[in-house]
Amino acid sequence: MKNLRLSLFPVLIVVAAVTLPGCKAKKIVQPAPVAESFPPAPVAKPTPAVAPVATAPTPAPQPAPTPAPPDYNFANIQFEFNSGILKTQSYPLMDRAVAEMKKDLSVKFVLNGNASAEGTPAHNMSLSVERANAVKTYLVNSGINADNLRTVGNGESKPVADNTTEAGRVLNRRVEIKKAQ
Repeated sequence: MKNLRLSLFPVLIVVAAVTLPGCKAKKIVQPAPVAESFPPAPVAKPTPAVAPVATAPTPAPQPAPTPAPPDYNFANIQFEFNSGILKTQSYPLMDRAVAEMKKDLSVKFVLNGNASAEGTPAHNMSLSVERANAVKTYLVNSGINADNLRTVGNGESKPVADNTTEAGRVLNRRVEIKKAQ
């Protein structure tokens, strides 16, 4: 008996919810008096709103795409002439390098500093080391472990462009970040 009452109770609630709105008193609005030549306007009866039934099948969830492996090779980190100061245009590249390096904090990197062929070889060597250390400082300040970074100064020994033109010398004033082997 108790089970019968428990199973009929939800049915009773649904029936009451459907029939009670129909029991409400409806207001009748008297139309305004009009000329006798026109018949009274018919009163429209409200139609109950019915929720649409979804018939389209829901698509199966797609598997999440696998993330791309980190790209650890960063070149073209540019510096001012005869200086270890980063150019403003290098900051977005440095920020992208930090983001990639933070994907796996155990990876070790080599920071290769380079210089153009202006000045003495000894000066260019110290300048390239200064540039590599400037990049290391930026990375460490951004949360990269200093033990994972090794700096190398190449001086003017590894140019990527011709040192006889100013455009080439600008490209040679750089630091490259490579994944350590």
